[in-house]
Amino acid sequence: MKALLLATAAVLAGSAAYAEDSSVSPWTAEFDNITVSAGGLAYGALFTRDTPQAAGADQRWATGAADLNLKLQRDYDSGLSLSLKSSFEVLRDRLSYDNYGGALVQKVYGVAQTGLGSIEVGMTDGAGYALAVTGPVVDDITTIDNPNETYFIDPSTGRSFQEVFGLSTAVNSSLNYAKISYYTPRLFGIEVGVSYTPGENREVLPFLNNGPHAANRQKNIWETAVSYSQAFEDFSLGFSGAAAFGHGDGKSPDDAGLTDWSVGTEIDVPIGEEWKFAVGGGYHHNNTFALDVYSVSTSAGTESAHLSSTLAWNDWTVGGEYGRGTANAGGGGAVIGVKAYEVSLGYQINTNTQATLGWQELDYDQKGGGVFYNGAPAIDMNATFLHLKFKV
Repeated sequence: MKALLLATAAVLAGSAAYAEDSSVSPWTAEFDNITVSAGGLAYGALFTRDTPQAAGADQRWATGAADLNLKLQRDYDSGLSLSLKSSFEVLRDRLSYDNYGGALVQKVYGVAQTGLGSIEVGMTDGAGYALAVTGPVVDDITTIDNPNETYFIDPSTGRSFQEVFGLSTAVNSSLNYAKISYYTPRLFGIEVGVSYTPGENREVLPFLNNGPHAANRQKNIWETAVSYSQAFEDFSLGFSGAAAFGHGDGKSPDDAGLTDWSVGTEIDVPIGEEWKFAVGGGYHHNNTFALDVYSVSTSAGTESAHLSSTLAWNDWTVGGEYGRGTANAGGGGAVIGVKAYEVSLGYQINTNTQATLGWQELDYDQKGGGVFYNGAPAIDMNATFLHLKFKV
């Protein structure tokens, strides 16, 4: 803990020399009316943790990852804009996997933007995830709700402990499977999105194949989402709701088609010219076990809830989060519960860079005869971290 505090002081002391004029913009170039741009995201953390000891426990104290984003775009006089976007996770470790399992190719998709809305085709997020509102956070990488960076390892697997069951309050069952999506323009604060995912296919284009021939795979996943965002005189309000439905293929008697839904909201209240208070949260429920799209069944069910609040003053933001969830395998199988807490303080060094000092705790319990790596049906873990994020 002392080392983390000293490191935090060093980061903040050095930020005075790393001022706004040192900000970095994405690289861009023009070729025959086509604009090419490249950006990315790099992040990492130093951390200490308090977890039950076990043979073979990993002693690492740092984690991080880096993404590369590429974009080709052509704009027409008619107002039509065509673009090809892609994202690659070029660096990663077992504690900093993204939403897509740590694959090198995260997204490759085309976008047609018109006055009547936009159409997306390819490997990308579905409408439920793209329009989700789940509550304010200090840092979207370190949050307890669908984090991209974790601090606990399960010695029995050598992987992130949260792969057992991690909280997530946005519909994301279609992951980055190849799909077709349509988003309306935002009118009177309302935007609607619809996505169709033919199969669990990561071959860039939909309809090329149905993905792995695994038991209980999902096909024909339809999802729709609505997002509302409006600024009023004294506050801003955001809301989202989403639902997804799939058809189970290769089912056993207890397997089923996917039913997945979520709701969320956030309220932002300015206080004078320098302060802003925000509060919100989300709730997510589907008929999987631990949000695994290959474990959809008639008796399984998973729910996840998230409440959060932030208070911002100039470049500083302090926030607190609470989450809880239950994953029920059904049929007398395992029932895993988790409660999560986080308190964090963020400092925006410039438009590209943010430093975050935080603490989080995860409390897991298991029913149905199972135990965790500590040999008990319950396990409590906490960690203190210093996180640095650089985004272009």
